[in-house]
Amino acid sequence: MKFAEHLSSHITPEWRKQYLQYEAFKEMLYAAQDQAPSIEVTDEDTVKRYYAKFEERFFQTCEKELLKINTFYSEKLAEAQRRFATLQNELQSSLDAQRESNAPPGLRKRKTMFHLSQEERCKHHNIKDLKLAFSEFYLSLILLQNYQNLNFTGFRKILKKHDKILDTSRGADWRVAHVEVAPFYTCKKITQLISETETLVTTELEGGDRQKAMKRLRVPPLGAAQPALAWTTFRVGLYCGFFIILNIHCVLSGAVFIRFENVWPLVRIYRGGFLLIQFLFLLGINTYGWRQAGVNHVLIFEINPRNNLSHQHLFEIAGFLGVLWCLSILSCLYSEYTYIPMQINPLILYGFMVLFLLNPFKTCYYKSRFWLLKLLFRVFTAPFHRVEFADFWLADQLNSLVFVLMDLEYLICFYIFELQWSNSKGLDTSASTYSYGLRAIIQCLPAWFRFIQCLRRYRDTKRAFPHLVNAGKYSTTFFVVTFAALYATHREQGHTDADMFFYLLIVFSAISSLYTLIWDLRMDWGLFDRGAGENTFLREEIVYPHKAYYYCAIIEDVILRFAWTIQISLITMTKIHSVGDIVATVLAPLEVFRRFVWNFFRLENEHLNNCGEFRAVRDISVAPLNADDQTLLEQMMDQDDGVRNRSGKKTWKRSYSLSLRRPLLSSSQSRKDTKVLIEDTDDEAFS
Repeated sequence: MKFAEHLSSHITPEWRKQYLQYEAFKEMLYAAQDQAPSIEVTDEDTVKRYYAKFEERFFQTCEKELLKINTFYSEKLAEAQRRFATLQNELQSSLDAQRESNAPPGLRKRKTMFHLSQEERCKHHNIKDLKLAFSEFYLSLILLQNYQNLNFTGFRKILKKHDKILDTSRGADWRVAHVEVAPFYTCKKITQLISETETLVTTELEGGDRQKAMKRLRVPPLGAAQPALAWTTFRVGLYCGFFIILNIHCVLSGAVFIRFENVWPLVRIYRGGFLLIQFLFLLGINTYGWRQAGVNHVLIFEINPRNNLSHQHLFEIAGFLGVLWCLSILSCLYSEYTYIPMQINPLILYGFMVLFLLNPFKTCYYKSRFWLLKLLFRVFTAPFHRVEFADFWLADQLNSLVFVLMDLEYLICFYIFELQWSNSKGLDTSASTYSYGLRAIIQCLPAWFRFIQCLRRYRDTKRAFPHLVNAGKYSTTFFVVTFAALYATHREQGHTDADMFFYLLIVFSAISSLYTLIWDLRMDWGLFDRGAGENTFLREEIVYPHKAYYYCAIIEDVILRFAWTIQISLITMTKIHSVGDIVATVLAPLEVFRRFVWNFFRLENEHLNNCGEFRAVRDISVAPLNADDQTLLEQMMDQDDGVRNRSGKKTWKRSYSLSLRRPLLSSSQSRKDTKVLIEDTDDEAFS
């Protein structure tokens, strides 16, 4: 593998602009070689002057890159040292508290490095959280060590290429004189920190078991995504192949066997399952695309980098559930031959899906399922805790999966009120009741979750923009759903005021679509930035390789945001009773596809925010935050050669001085009071 490819696949994405610009140096050398005057038509002195002038410019650029790398490395190393000191003190405090609680009442003594009251000490996280904090800290050290090694190798390679092209040894001399004595290379503190962390975790947290400690501190591959096991790849191909074949079989069998007039109960019952399977498959493509583009979705979702689902795992789950979905439909169609009542098959399918999700045993991606259940609980209880990115991301997904919730409501009502259990073809029955009021409430639930999440974020941040404005966006859904339900009921009952509700539906649907479209493009995706430069209508920095992706996504978002106009037009212009169900069945998968495209650019925008803050690992808080024991925050490096955190977007900044006490690295060191100026920049893109 060429070094340029090795470098691009092993860098920490959030620090991309802080690495040696190896490709730029290569282009510089090749351009100098191509543009050099020919010795055949120019005298030798002119050629020497040309190369001397080029070398002066080349080494000046090298010095600028070296200064950038030294500065960034020193900042991150200082941050790591402060973090390690804080973790040491917090571990000591927790161990002291644990010993005191286990000691006899008469022998208990207050012995802690932080002079906290017993009430404050109760707020400390337990040893399990400290283990997680140390594992994340260890990962940050390995990333920094990787940064150190890659940059030194980059300098060595490019200077060697310089000497080869120009037939000189000045590149090697410059490396010895500058790179090999540079602080980022000569400083061995990062190796010492790694060793001390391993020793501390082994002795204090794992009872001297080094094998167990190193397993906990295991670092995931820093290059491309770890290849999936051969059996996983095999199962993905097997399930997807079966799914395609069974799908074709379902279509052909449906054309032959479905003779009853009303097929909509069957369609509505199975439509929600298909949308879930489609969503999982497209999420697998999202995951693959994020990994390929260097968008760190693992960090954005705050999930464990050592144990998470890859795109192949998501394909496997989607393929397996897709096979079950097809088999269930075929069992319905062939119920006369299988002697299994038609109405039993959907219950078996969805019962299995629920058991798969709620399975308490540590099998079938237990940790990922538990993470999803915990996230769903946080979505449903949004007003009672802080809202993180993963919380409102999942609530946004539910807004596109609203048909799944509505079909679930239909399934429950159908089986309770309308199903003829005595009839083996119970799904042939005509659905007569249609509770618009209940369906309207179900349809509003996802928007309600996001609405209260926005209110909670406003309560936490006290910022009317963007949180209250975002809440207003979701509130438009309530009006659209309300007027749609009123129009449907009044039209069926022949009331004269149905037209009034129809016009109100059109007005609020247009307002809602325009509102959400603008928010998608400007806030969620960060596009139409004034400082976009050559990326017209986009933003200054883009991650995906072709601008056409962005322009196609904009067009797609505009079309699908206003797709409701097709449904309303067909319902009002035609007399076919089932036209609404037909259009809804077509538009529901398209909405899931729209969300799939939205995910790419929403996470890209969040990733660029993390790049602006140089945030590469999860922030695990292990102590109550106050001005006396808070760790020093590094000042953001907002330089011309650094990553800018949305330089063209409005930011909220506040500067203030804090007297921060630096925790002790060891008992022999004395405490120092340090006064720093912290520039707190919060430039988050909100959904």
